[in-house]
Amino acid sequence: MEKITITGLSVDTLIGVYDWERTQNTTLKLDITLHADLKQAMDSDDVHDTIDYAAVAQHIQNLGAESRFELLEAFGSAIMKSVLATFSASCIELTISKPGILKDADNVAVSMELSRR
Repeated sequence: MEKITITGLSVDTLIGVYDWERTQNTTLKLDITLHADLKQAMDSDDVHDTIDYAAVAQHIQNLGAESRFELLEAFGSAIMKSVLATFSASCIELTISKPGILKDADNVAVSMELSRR
């Protein structure tokens, strides 16, 4: 099984538990790995035989623009379910980073994974 990885994708969304977090969008950084059979694309050199990673990125950014979650975990679950429902990946690994949210830490992140059933 091959993988497509998108690293450091900026996604603007309204997210957070506290009132002050819910007054404006936050820019999250996402690392996405899609597991998929890419053998046909490797042979054909045709974009129609692979997962269009630009479309995946735009799809996730659109989800972020429309979302109003409190937790990174819930937002991540929605992303993973939507990506698997829309694209031909068999599994998605996702890390969502919320940089600068804690005064004494550079970053907070959650990582999760979902496979097609």
